[in-house]
Amino acid sequence: MRTTLNIDDQMLEKASLLTGINEKTSLVRLGLEALIARESGKRLALLGGTEKELRAVPRRRTTHS
Repeated sequence: MRTTLNIDDQMLEKASLLTGINEKTSLVRLGLEALIARESGKRLALLGGTEKELRAVPRRRTTHS
């Protein structure tokens, strides 16, 4: 999908310098992916163990003292 965006030139330049990516489309796509990942993580954290019937997950490794 094509769209027109007004993005701060300094912000775009900083993102380009930090990532080494010069293509604007790639920078915007990666920025959106990062935003989605961050917000998805926040939502997952808010669930905070709300499954009351869930039993402890068995672990494969044993702890050695």
